[in-house]
Amino acid sequence: MIEAFQGNRPVVEALERMIDAGRIAQTILLDGPEGVGKATLARRFAARLIGEARKIEQDDLSLERNIAIIEEREKWPAEKRVDDPLLFSSHPDFVTFPPDGPLRQISIQQMRLLKEIAQYKPLKGAWRVFLIDHVDRAGEQAANSLLKTLEEPPDHLILMMTAENPYDLLPTIRSRAVPFHMGRLQDEEMRAFAAARGLDHVERRLALAAGSPGAALALDLEDYDRRRAAMLALLAAACGEAEFGVWVKHAESIAARKSEKLELYLRVLYLLLGDILTLKYGGGELRNPDIRPALEALAARARFEWVRKAVAKVDELMDLLRRNIQKSIALDALVVELGSM
Repeated sequence: MIEAFQGNRPVVEALERMIDAGRIAQTILLDGPEGVGKATLARRFAARLIGEARKIEQDDLSLERNIAIIEEREKWPAEKRVDDPLLFSSHPDFVTFPPDGPLRQISIQQMRLLKEIAQYKPLKGAWRVFLIDHVDRAGEQAANSLLKTLEEPPDHLILMMTAENPYDLLPTIRSRAVPFHMGRLQDEEMRAFAAARGLDHVERRLALAAGSPGAALALDLEDYDRRRAAMLALLAAACGEAEFGVWVKHAESIAARKSEKLELYLRVLYLLLGDILTLKYGGGELRNPDIRPALEALAARARFEWVRKAVAKVDELMDLLRRNIQKSIALDALVVELGSM
């Protein structure tokens, strides 16, 4: 059995049947929201095939030592990353290719290296398993390089890929993979996960994670509250609930945190805008119930069309993240644009 995996039992059972029947697809795509366990399931699947789960779990990208490696590489010049493509391989027959660099992308150099080392036979058993985590962050060149491997994979290679949105992949890549969609966990599954991990502030974590165990585990509530205060000020200034100067104080603090990524603030904005819509039109529980009065004040001012355009603007900024835009400039421009609507 695939061990100790919470939720998405139909996917887990389908993968187990593949192994039991001895008919394993050579390319498997696990898609679904961030933090639902796609890479974790890929590692557990590999451990079931090739053994030594403890070694394979050392490649978990959420481990502090692996986070430190990835963050340190962001400071490297591009030429150095080109010469030394990023991979993790604590087990000789299991290799993880994660996004690399300040823009967190899968590079063509990584995919060329994948093709090269894929030819090597397994050291111990019958299989080698490669994981491309966030394959939807592969650029056009990297995707085309990967496609060459998918067209004629070595018999001993199983390639597992994860993606939030499978439709960000080339159709030719999707067509060569057996897809499995992983959904958000049910409330009882999340509570079981929280209990098993001994998480604190369980109610807040579960509300903010919305069925994503990885998000519940990784959430730093102190950092989240700081970012949320800044994004509340942004929305208040943008809709006329507060003066622009209220936002400026937060903008200066954000600009001073040079290593903090814009994406972290945009994800908080999505949650706040979702809560505003919930207060105006119903349809679910608040993700931030502890600041209900502040959200109600914003909801009283925000028209549906304004919220719709605000979400669209945040979408645009998310799409621009790969261009390494400056977060303070981007957020200032967002306040001005929303204020003019």
